Amino acid sequence: MTTPLLRRAAATEAAMWRSMYVWARRRPPTPGEETFGYLGVVKPIMGVFIGLSVVEIPIFDLIVRKVVPWEPARWIVLVLSIWGLLWMFGFVASLKVHPHVISEAGLRVRLSASVDVTVPWENVETVRKGYRTMPSGKSVQVEEEGDRRVLHIVVGSQTSVDVRLREPMGFDLPKGPTGPVDEVRLYADDPDALVRAVNLHTSAL
Repeated sequence: MTTPLLRRAAATEAAMWRSMYVWARRRPPTPGEETFGYLGVVKPIMGVFIGLSVVEIPIFDLIVRKVVPWEPARWIVLVLSIWGLLWMFGFVASLKVHPHVISEAGLRVRLSASVDVTVPWENVETVRKGYRTMPSGKSVQVEEEGDRRVLHIVVGSQTSVDVRLREPMGFDLPKGPTGPVDEVRLYADDPDALVRAVNLHTSAL
């Protein structure tokens, strides 16, 4: 019997490969939707990791060939190294092809393929830019702030947009429902543009 952890790992692995496929196809955006990315904050460090991996693969291959007399060891190391490199490309792709989305339904907040929640327009009270650095590296955090509960959807240990809700609402996440929260905080590369777009929709209600 597979454990929840193994199921999540398998789902994450499958999502990485799907994301690379979607990224390679470069499908046009859906009409009537406006997208906002959040890759920028982690793009530099991922670029460094990918660059180092590209350099390390031939170096490790040379070392294994010279040091380990068992030929299959070379291929095992080579396959694992290439898989690791592809996984990093898949991670970047998963952030790229799952942006935040503004549509007629509301503000759709996403993080890779794992988090996908929508705040309907009628439940958006206010939205504003506000950069925060989170003390924890977790991508999803729920915190108590006085008598309010806040859902943080974090990228690179940061959030940049605060969405205050008119009424508390709960969201379904990979590890289970959040329970009612009063505010959602997320990261966007261009928080000013996202705030303007949200205000444009809410002002029309």
